[in-house]
Amino acid sequence: PGLTMSTPLGFAHAVDIIGGNSGSSVVDRNGELVGLIYDGNIESLPGNYYYDGKVNRGVSLDAQRAKVEAYATLYDLELVAIIEDAGASAKSLNRPGMDRALTMLRKGEAEALLVVKLDRLTRSVRDLGDLVDTYFADGKRALLSVHDQIDTRSAAGRLVLNVLASVSQWEREAIGERTSAAMQHKRSKGELVGAVPFGFDLGADGKTLVANEAEQLVVAAVREYRAAGLSLRIIGARLAERGMLPRKGGAWNPAQIKRIAEAA
Repeated sequence: PGLTMSTPLGFAHAVDIIGGNSGSSVVDRNGELVGLIYDGNIESLPGNYYYDGKVNRGVSLDAQRAKVEAYATLYDLELVAIIEDAGASAKSLNRPGMDRALTMLRKGEAEALLVVKLDRLTRSVRDLGDLVDTYFADGKRALLSVHDQIDTRSAAGRLVLNVLASVSQWEREAIGERTSAAMQHKRSKGELVGAVPFGFDLGADGKTLVANEAEQLVVAAVREYRAAGLSLRIIGARLAERGMLPRKGGAWNPAQIKRIAEAA
């Protein structure tokens, strides 16, 4: 039987694609759109009808194993273990196989980590950067990728990994800046960010902060004492003498006074 070209999805493929490209266009030799490609192969097609964890989330594990073994043979590497995370997504580092591999690296049971592709290790640039910083940055262990031709034992391999680590650092800092800006915006609108700070109560809408008059008096006193140069412990004692107690009662802790002073 031939292909039915009139149907939107009338073909199947047995090749793998780079992670993140699922849903990309498929064009023929004439440059015409003929379909969309998704992350799967012929072996995964039965997943349309039932779920098999060893197949539906894996792309030809036998083929990947063969590539790793061939690479090891070519470069005279000893494979102390071949670890498979069948059915586990590379979106998270929290995987049994990953835990075992990293444990072997930490204990010195392995000197390098060899993967078929970096996106089989992780699909997160941030997680990759964390792995590089924790396990491979000092040069005591190596990271090798068959498909990406990365070998951190060489200067070129370390250069590529450093670039990836730099991108990861930029991503972390950019996320931090966006988070800080968003929190500052919420504060400027008088909305709650984190725990309810001393001097305020949570409004009826569940997100707006409302000034607590009694606690605001304490905040003002702390600000006045700090401006006078008093220590945190002395400020706590002065507040207690005036009958100003912490929100939950008891004695003032210097850390509490410091938080109130810095917030003020």
